[in-house]
Amino acid sequence: MIHDIYPHILKNSYDPGRIVSENSLIIHFDKEGKILTRSSGKPFPRFSDLKVKPQILTYLFSMDDDDLFLAEDEIIDRPEGYEYLRIRQFRSKEGMPKKSIFEAFTAKQLGSWYMNNKYCGRCGSLTGRSTVERAVVCPKCGNTIYPRVVPAVIVGIIKRGSSSDEDRILLTKYSGRADVPYYALVAGFTEIGETFEQTVQREAMEETGLQVRNIHYYKSQPWGVADDILAGFFCELQGSDKIKMDKDELAVAEWVLRKDVILQPDDLSLTNEMMTLFKEGREPVW
Repeated sequence: MIHDIYPHILKNSYDPGRIVSENSLIIHFDKEGKILTRSSGKPFPRFSDLKVKPQILTYLFSMDDDDLFLAEDEIIDRPEGYEYLRIRQFRSKEGMPKKSIFEAFTAKQLGSWYMNNKYCGRCGSLTGRSTVERAVVCPKCGNTIYPRVVPAVIVGIIKRGSSSDEDRILLTKYSGRADVPYYALVAGFTEIGETFEQTVQREAMEETGLQVRNIHYYKSQPWGVADDILAGFFCELQGSDKIKMDKDELAVAEWVLRKDVILQPDDLSLTNEMMTLFKEGREPVW
């Protein structure tokens, strides 16, 4: 998955005193949210490659021995040999290292948070940066704002057959998402007051009209491009297998045999890992 970057090590401790060096990596998003990347070779520019002032740089995190800084101005001079790509284009670019994709996703999460909290949501004043923790603080009313992490679930709903080969999993495609043409699983955000298990039951019912049972947690995944922490669950169909699809949410919802599951083209997502486990008959059994 995207965060499986071993032997590389993410060091995300907050360090406002970190000083940029000539070799520091610079992450920049334009006003459309596209990321600056080399057209070929290593994806991110070094500080020595760009004409930017250190004052516009914010330390984000380190990967191994590389420090990554965010350039917060919307417009910078783009060096020759660089281009701006949408984050999904960056993700799918041929030969892009998984480590770099994870860096981009994580930087996107922090960059969006900084951009969206320049002003206090309580009183409207310009915010400042905490010197002791990763937070922005309103100097007028004292409101402290931390990075947002949004819990969501990915759900593998299984309909058991007379044999393992006859088992089926519910696959979906999102409505209005032509940029994501691949099959996925039922998914959704956890609401206030819900447990993850209740989210699984609600999303299954809202999106497909199905009831589920035997809900078991499988694995989690950070997904910084959408501020998510994803929790994966497998469960079994309870009662009728008739699908009542929410057409506002989904374009496709169908039962698929193991042998007919069409996987996504990369190994980055928790969704694809769960689909792969089912296709190969290796999903956890409780």
